[in-house]
Amino acid sequence: MRQKEFAKDLLNYIDNSPTAYQAVSEAIEILKTAGFNELKLEESWNILPNNSYYINIANSALFAFKSGSGDLKEHGFKIIGAHTDSPCFKLKPNHLMKSKNYVKLNTEKYGGMIMSTWFDRPLSIAGRCMLKGEDSFSPIEKNIMIEKDLVIIPNLAIHMNREINDGYKYNAQKDLLPIISLTDDDDEDLIKRICADELNVDKDEILSFDLYLYPREKGSLLGANEEFISAPRLDNLAMVHASIHALIESKPSKSTVCVSFADNEEIGSTTYQGAKSHVFNSIYERICDANNLKPEEKYIAYAKSFMLSADMAHGYHPNYPEKADPTNAPLLGKGPVIKVAASRSYSTDAFGAAVFSELAKNEAVNIQYYTNPSDIRGGSTIGSLSETALGIKNMDLGNAVFSMHSVRELGSVSDHYDIFKVFRAFFTEECL
Repeated sequence: MRQKEFAKDLLNYIDNSPTAYQAVSEAIEILKTAGFNELKLEESWNILPNNSYYINIANSALFAFKSGSGDLKEHGFKIIGAHTDSPCFKLKPNHLMKSKNYVKLNTEKYGGMIMSTWFDRPLSIAGRCMLKGEDSFSPIEKNIMIEKDLVIIPNLAIHMNREINDGYKYNAQKDLLPIISLTDDDDEDLIKRICADELNVDKDEILSFDLYLYPREKGSLLGANEEFISAPRLDNLAMVHASIHALIESKPSKSTVCVSFADNEEIGSTTYQGAKSHVFNSIYERICDANNLKPEEKYIAYAKSFMLSADMAHGYHPNYPEKADPTNAPLLGKGPVIKVAASRSYSTDAFGAAVFSELAKNEAVNIQYYTNPSDIRGGSTIGSLSETALGIKNMDLGNAVFSMHSVRELGSVSDHYDIFKVFRAFFTEECL
């Protein structure tokens, strides 16, 4: 029974997290309810054994951990990494465009999405606004989520594009601009005014913003037995949700157990809050410093640590069997997926696969493997980035989904609960 309850909790988390800013804010509320205390990057840290902490990184990335009861040098870190962002459209500066009496928004792609899936559905705007503060270097940041059907990207009728079903190359600057209004007036402050009304401030208080489009339809369970999860942003909020609950529910450990959620994975991870940032490395160093580890002891702790890089995997699609590897094609509902690539775009090697396989076996959870077909170039995730940046052993894994990077993806109820169980076991078992 808990499988469906856990899946519904995931849907609630995703519905409340249209952007990385809300994903982090919602996760922090979950952690605070579980007794986690905040550590701030700009302040000194006092870390006590068997205590729980979180670090908010630029309000769109997050690190949380339980300090272990044992010597950090001897027991190291156990980490699950994921990312908070998903492909979408971002509003540009000077975003209002007028054509006749139609008002459009000038947007650009964030990450690689299936653009056709964004047409003809209610959309709205979410993100963050920066308000005037005490001085130029102290703006006030406010998350914003407009909970109304606000914009739409209408398709061109088939009568005017007879070849649409024969394949069409979409132009993001032309075809994907959302319509927001019918008006004969020039209102350059339209979005700022809408945001100001939502935040209950004067529009002149808004200095700048990072705003994105998001689909308004809520996630749902579907299928003859409600075995599927249909929702936006399963990649990668499903892994954020599963790992944060595994961290909370894990039993006390001698190791320091952590979740590390980077932003901007979909655009290369080269930002302050991205997986390539030194900020994550500095967090591990500060935890080591708080445990009074000498420089050499810190590297010993790293050598005794292990990280699971958790991101979604491509499931075998029954309509496109030719797109699957002939012997490594994971099925929805058949358990978590170990991701392997000879190029090491996925960081898994035999050691990591052995570790995860044993954890899953002990939880009576089936595992599967994913490899790219040899004639199709695959994607990558934060695993290899984190491994090289930190010098901590790593592997890539996730759950199988359909429609990855669509406005709405499809996963499995049982898989989500199974990977949570393995994550919880990973945090609970003593480190290698």
